[in-house]
Amino acid sequence: MSLFQFLKSKTFFIQIAIAVIGLLLFVFALQYWLGITTNHNQKIQVPDLQKLTLSEVERKLNELDLSYKIIDSASYNPEYPKKSVIEQTPEAGDFVKEKRKIYLTLNPSKYRDVTLPDLNGRTKRQASSELRAIGLNVGTNYTYVNDIGKDVVRGLRFKGKIVNEGDKLPLNSIVDLVLGDGKR
Repeated sequence: MSLFQFLKSKTFFIQIAIAVIGLLLFVFALQYWLGITTNHNQKIQVPDLQKLTLSEVERKLNELDLSYKIIDSASYNPEYPKKSVIEQTPEAGDFVKEKRKIYLTLNPSKYRDVTLPDLNGRTKRQASSELRAIGLNVGTNYTYVNDIGKDVVRGLRFKGKIVNEGDKLPLNSIVDLVLGDGKR
């Protein structure tokens, strides 16, 4: 029997019909099985966890059969309580299935510390720029000392106390400059 005659035969069409029916049955059975095992119609709405502490988050998520994982501590935000949730993924109001993990970003307990650079001998303008660049604020309460260089940095003060190069201060701290008065 030649190939052309086989393609026109009744046996070939029966085999094609069996293959199509078998494929359709497999697809429908697979779809039914996936619907059962993946809890297709189940929806749990994610609660808003912002500004909650970890113990409150754990209690709230356990009630909903959800879990959480801490992925990061963001930069400190004084508007949020310490060690509270700043961001969450998935977001509040989204729908998830049971036992889904909610990824949390927490507010650290304080600003990170920055190391003071050596600013001795720099101008007021240079020192102010460098302090702002590393995340410190420059106060307006300048202290002047007897020195030949006018507006040349001769020291730094933090909360009234002298601080030195290499000391660590919290981010966003206000640092006052000790400057030369330009007199001999």
